[in-house]
Order: sequence, then C-alpha cells, then structure tokens
Amino acid sequence: MARVIVNVMPKKEILDPQGQAVHRALGRIGIDGIGDVRQGKRFVIDTDGSVTDAELEKMASTLLANTVIEEFEIIREENAQ
Repeated sequence: MARVIVNVMPKKEILDPQGQAVHRALGRIGIDGIGDVRQGKRFVIDTDGSVTDAELEKMASTLLANTVIEEFEIIREENAQ
C-alpha cells in the first residue's frame, strides 16, 4: 500500500481570513512571536501503489485544489501501514 499526502494552501498573494483570525487569536491567548498563519487543507489518500504521478497531479489540480487561488504539494509515503 502507498499513502499519498496532498497539502493545499492559498497562494501567498491571496488573502487568508481564516489564517488571519487564528493569528489574532494567538495574541489574545498570550502567544507572541508568530509572524504569519496560513490555513489550508490536507488530504490523506491510501492507494494500491499503481497511481501514477500524472494521475496524482490531475487529481490535485482538478479536484482537490482551486489552482486559481491555491497551490498544492504531493508527497508519496511508500509502504504506509
């Protein structure tokens, strides 16, 4: 079995109101020293190992991320339990 992680984040130039809200809340609870917070999505996908890199790219770019405002990263974890 192979596990695939797809991390989806807003592009740096896109406003991230959820990340900003978390950043403000950190100050309210007394946590300082945080420069920025960005909030995204993480998908954990278990495969049989036969899914190609091209198929993963297609899945991420057409289904998991809105590539106009988001970027994604694909990580393969071979031999996932």
